[in-house]
Amino acid sequence: MQRDLESQANALSKIQKDISKNHEVRKQFTIQVGENELVLKELELLNDGANVYKLIGPVLVKQDLAEAKANVKKRIEYISAELKRMDRALKDLEEKQNSKKESIIRLQQKMQAVEAKG
Repeated sequence: MQRDLESQANALSKIQKDISKNHEVRKQFTIQVGENELVLKELELLNDGANVYKLIGPVLVKQDLAEAKANVKKRIEYISAELKRMDRALKDLEEKQNSKKESIIRLQQKMQAVEAKG
């Protein structure tokens, strides 16, 4: 029974680490969405004939304004979809965490009952 409890505790610890990783990645995605939305607002302020450059490696390459806007919008869509996926994964992990906690509590109660009888 003690081994069972230890394995459940280890599994809970792993789930908690996964939740922590999820929060970190989610934070990075949220920052990226904010940055890209800011870039899109800046692009919206430009006149149609304005020069827009994209950094590719060490080189600035001229890019069409409409293409730049489309690329940023696509990036925002992609990152937003990733955020939704992360939210679903987080919800799943939290459910697993709660289930593990309940199972650990039941095991502890069983062990206490056995000790009380003994």
